[in-house]
Amino acid sequence: MEGVLLLHKPAGMTSHDCVNKIRKLFSTKKVGHTGTLDPDVSGVLPLCIGKATKIAQFLTAENKTYSAEITLGFSTTTEDASGEIVASKEVSKSLSSEDVKKVLEELTGEIEQTPPMYSAVKVNGRKLYEYAREGIEVERPTRTITIHQMDLTSDIEWNGQNVSFRIDVTCSKGTYIRTLAVMIGEKLGYPAHMSHLIRTKSGTFVLDDCLTFEELENILPNPLPANSFLTMNDALNHLPKWTINDTLAKKVKNGAVLSVPDDWNHQTNRPIRVIHNGECIALYTLHPTKENLVKPLKVFH
Repeated sequence: MEGVLLLHKPAGMTSHDCVNKIRKLFSTKKVGHTGTLDPDVSGVLPLCIGKATKIAQFLTAENKTYSAEITLGFSTTTEDASGEIVASKEVSKSLSSEDVKKVLEELTGEIEQTPPMYSAVKVNGRKLYEYAREGIEVERPTRTITIHQMDLTSDIEWNGQNVSFRIDVTCSKGTYIRTLAVMIGEKLGYPAHMSHLIRTKSGTFVLDDCLTFEELENILPNPLPANSFLTMNDALNHLPKWTINDTLAKKVKNGAVLSVPDDWNHQTNRPIRVIHNGECIALYTLHPTKENLVKPLKVFH
């Protein structure tokens, strides 16, 4: 079997744990993910199987959507529920939903964000979490991220001195929702952390189409639903396509540089799917130095 499996990753497993389990279920070593999810996070995790591992880099979505629970009243070392408490403060009974909505609006758009110490971002060749585990604090690179949309989706719930509420966030690649939770807390005047997180969408892939491990084990070895196990062509459906004839197909399979097709959108920086007999046989892109020519990025035959 080869294609892109939409997995509903469970909390408590690393993305690599999921890859290993899928290797056993599908009896193949050729499995790769398209971007990690933290162990405590569940949700959409596209996995490439067989020849589809060649397209993993083209499935790393620019935008992702999450459903998060944020708790005000204490912060942690890891910025989520798994860390040790580092600061606490009783939340005022006067806090309202309108206060929260105002802060969410202020943080929507382009913002600066510093990755947490417990993250896989590399500094001087080492991952930040490796420094953190040794108790070493290092300077972290600030990055610009985009919060496209952020909505309050629940009432404020009181739990003693702390409060929790849920938000939906659509954001750019590289956004840390844990850090966003801390930023929201800071603007409201309280230490905070992310107490729960689900990724509900990654690019065009949505949670409703994802299969859990239990569902997979109940279905296999029978065919999987087409909306949950995609062909390479369907998985790349977000890219423009170029349908070619038999003569051009032979050249494409040999990795030939070709003339730009008449219907090519010259403004796009995205690759284009090359389709022959309904199958994606390659990805092409504009030639970087030769005008009116296109060259192969990946050839699948």
